[in-house]
Amino acid sequence: MATILPNSAMQDLKVIFQESMLVFPAQESTGKKSIFLSNIDQILNYNVPTANFFSSNPKFPPESVAQRLKIALEKVLVLFDFMAGRLKLNQESGRLEIECNSAGAGFVVASSECSLEEIGDLGRPNLGFQQLAVHSLKNLVPDSPDDQPLCIFQITSFKCGGFAIGMSVNHILHDGISAKTFKDILASQAFEEDKPFPFTPCIDRRLLAARSPPTVEYPHPEFFKPQLPDSGPPAFDCKRETLDYIILKFTPNDINYLKQEASKDTTKKISSFDVVAALMWRCKALSYMQEDHKEKPDRVSTLLNVVDLRSRLNNPPLPQPYCGNAVLVASSSAKCADIEHGPFSILVEMVSTAPASVTSEYARSAIDWLEVHKGLPCGEYMVSSWLRLGFDQVEYPWGKPLYSCPVVSHRKDICWVFPDRHGINALVSLPPPEMEKFKFYFQSFFI
Repeated sequence: MATILPNSAMQDLKVIFQESMLVFPAQESTGKKSIFLSNIDQILNYNVPTANFFSSNPKFPPESVAQRLKIALEKVLVLFDFMAGRLKLNQESGRLEIECNSAGAGFVVASSECSLEEIGDLGRPNLGFQQLAVHSLKNLVPDSPDDQPLCIFQITSFKCGGFAIGMSVNHILHDGISAKTFKDILASQAFEEDKPFPFTPCIDRRLLAARSPPTVEYPHPEFFKPQLPDSGPPAFDCKRETLDYIILKFTPNDINYLKQEASKDTTKKISSFDVVAALMWRCKALSYMQEDHKEKPDRVSTLLNVVDLRSRLNNPPLPQPYCGNAVLVASSSAKCADIEHGPFSILVEMVSTAPASVTSEYARSAIDWLEVHKGLPCGEYMVSSWLRLGFDQVEYPWGKPLYSCPVVSHRKDICWVFPDRHGINALVSLPPPEMEKFKFYFQSFFI
């Protein structure tokens, strides 16, 4: 049966921070400019930390990797100038913008007293990994929180000669596909030979601007309008509280079992993501606890499924190398009683068919709805798939990552699903009482 991996005992990687700096574009900009941010970008003002681990390579000691990566970043920031900029609120429009002022990206060099072997299974949600992707450079800009870099890169060497490349990136800069585009270009510039950029990204975010006037043609239950003071866009975030973290490891046999359970009432093709997402939804819905600890039998649970828009939009179409956030959410809702006692195949079908509703017309309507209402995603749980992003396939001069993963954070409302060499992993973060119920429903499904 699928495996539950609890927190690793190693909470401290004994990281020593050696150097923090700002990295600037290799060429000066011809003039300052502000980048328009779409209504999708506006609400994603939070950091996404990731870690990429590499084994020891005698040809590429960590200090050489750090130098190459810094030079590559300087080159790439000419192309991605907005990543060296800063967020600002346009007081007239009430919208966030990125000021392309070449203020710099963060770059940190660190070392750990541990070896990769001592850390053990990199797939465990080790809280120590948070030391591999710092969120701010307080030593450089301690009194200017608004002047913090929008992205920080960190090279951490281990005593075995291996190293990690950590990244803490404000989600406003990239969605998953856009981040993969950036990483491919960054890796290409880390080679010694002077290579041209493999392709040119599209950074025109006005392609996802609302229409004038906004035309909302569909109901959009996947969003709600928060009651907040009118001081800029709301952020899709959640409160910080004590959480437990687990990794759920699905082997190919586990996935086949879930697909068999899902196919009992249907002949439709079922994806691995669909069955994992449906199971995560079921466990989360049944484990949810009201503040008064009294479950309501008619409570409705809503799952949000992240949908990429690149292949869906027309008039105008969206270029594949679009760099920004070209994602919306498709929602699926059901009563918890039906989720618990109904067939698993129904949940899987809801998850698998929901993205089809996000047509080009529906997506434009959703963007216009956000223009009018300045809303946020409305759902109990979001499942974000990294299965096809290919972060672990980025080819650096020193090779591909041993392992690439999200770093645990305060997000209890998002389940990250990402590939493992032997199957699929899901990172779940929940308050301790809710986590115990989640694990119970997860394990009981396989009995």
